Amino acid sequence: MADQALVVIDLQNDFCPGGALAVIGGDEIVPLVNDMIRHADHVVLTQDWHPAGHSSFASSHPGAQPFTMIEMPYGQQTLWPDHCIQGSLGSDFHSGLAWTKAELVIRKGFRPAIDSYSAFFENDHTTPTGLGGYLRERGIDTVTLVGLATDFCVGFSALDAVSQGFKTTVRLDACRGIDLNGSLDAMLRRMRDAGVTLEDNLSD
Repeated sequence: MADQALVVIDLQNDFCPGGALAVIGGDEIVPLVNDMIRHADHVVLTQDWHPAGHSSFASSHPGAQPFTMIEMPYGQQTLWPDHCIQGSLGSDFHSGLAWTKAELVIRKGFRPAIDSYSAFFENDHTTPTGLGGYLRERGIDTVTLVGLATDFCVGFSALDAVSQGFKTTVRLDACRGIDLNGSLDAMLRRMRDAGVTLEDNLSD
């Protein structure tokens, strides 16, 4: 399908079991994602790519604990354990991921003062990553998103994809969520309300 792209979100070591910000079952989706990559004409990967001491790390705020919220100039920000630091083993793609077919890797979160969940925009919702323009220039109008985590980087990417005019599907069976204080159900509702197609092909 020349007008469709598979976007694989943050399938990196630090988000898989044993990583600094592990998503339960994060590695379980790798075989399914690889199968989807094999059948996709266009594949884009995103990669969390934080400098050491990033402002979204709890360790950058004395006395702050991971998974608490603070107010940043661009709005509320969850504080995270240090993760996906540029060039670290944790920032590498999962060793089982068939990543070589990717036509583009979008690195995000590399600006020290702002986090980036979405594949399309930084967390200020105005600074673009360039993905939207790339897809449009390639004639791609339909995206399917998979990866980690459903309720953060996948979900915010899906919301931005719809707002940018892309027909957007999230394959829930090829994602895993963090579910921080009910964040998973909240994001599923937001995606449905925004017009994201949610598929769960557990029988595949």
